[in-house]
Amino acid sequence: MSATRSPKVSERVAPKPADPVPPKKKKQRQDHDDDGPDFSALLSAWIESHRSSLVDSLRRLGKQPIGSFFTCLVMAIALSLPMGLSLLLSNVERLGGSWQRAAQISIYLDLDASTTDGTRMRDEIKAMPGVADAEYISSIQALSEFQQQSGLGEALKELPENPLPGVVLVTPDEVDKPALEALRTRLAELPKVQQAQLDLVWVERLAAILKLGDRFVFGLTVLLVSALLLVIGNTIRLHIENRRTEIEVIKLVGGTDSYVRRPFLYMGALYGFGAGILSWGVLAYGLNWLNGAVVGLAGLYGSDFALAGVPMSDGLSLLLGAVLLGYIGAWIAVARHLRELAPR
Repeated sequence: MSATRSPKVSERVAPKPADPVPPKKKKQRQDHDDDGPDFSALLSAWIESHRSSLVDSLRRLGKQPIGSFFTCLVMAIALSLPMGLSLLLSNVERLGGSWQRAAQISIYLDLDASTTDGTRMRDEIKAMPGVADAEYISSIQALSEFQQQSGLGEALKELPENPLPGVVLVTPDEVDKPALEALRTRLAELPKVQQAQLDLVWVERLAAILKLGDRFVFGLTVLLVSALLLVIGNTIRLHIENRRTEIEVIKLVGGTDSYVRRPFLYMGALYGFGAGILSWGVLAYGLNWLNGAVVGLAGLYGSDFALAGVPMSDGLSLLLGAVLLGYIGAWIAVARHLRELAPR
């Protein structure tokens, strides 16, 4: 029996050392710092924020259509009063004639001045600086008009000669009292001129009436604008109170004042826009309704006068002013209550 010899220790095969594991490469950090979002991303976020605020304001106004309509209607009536008075003043000024027509200078010629002299003087005056137009009325034409208007036609026929002189009516370029006086003096020095008369009383009266009207409209505008700011401020304050809890939560999570303020500013601007549209429509309808009676009255006096409607420029100015008033009123209301809604 053969015995099995155990191998020597030196002859034992030593296990091969494991291959060295290469060290894991650490992720290299970027050498440059992150510059943040670019301009396009910021612009997109800004547009999206304003869009969402506008949509939210429209949605909330749409939930209360009757209340929103009456708020806009109250604002529209307050806007229509001063604007309507201003338009009526413009029509009154146009009805009274132009300023140049009201400040005509009447030049009375000598009784011995012929029609040729009057025509030549008219042409000479037309060429003068500061004169817009000149019209010659002969003595015969003046007597005929006087007979028709006075009702003394038969009595005037008994006169041995025509007592009325020829007249040249001069219309100046502009209405300025010193310039008109200088022009009257220059015309009075012309040959064959008996008298040059300037009726400045009508000019001064017309200027005083229009100035009074402008001041009245300005004072009424200030009062109604103040009332509008109170109306829009009170309306926005009610919306703020209805969203008090929501605003407090937004402030707790870090919402800025501008973020909280933005929907209410859009709401005020929308109220103003609606009020401007309604006011424009009220003025257009009111002037058109009143124009029928004015045309009938003017026709009785042989005039073709008619009220002018709302010009496009005035309508757009009214609309822009209403939007600005709504925006300013909302800003004042939010600025007043925003500090009260800050979390404690």
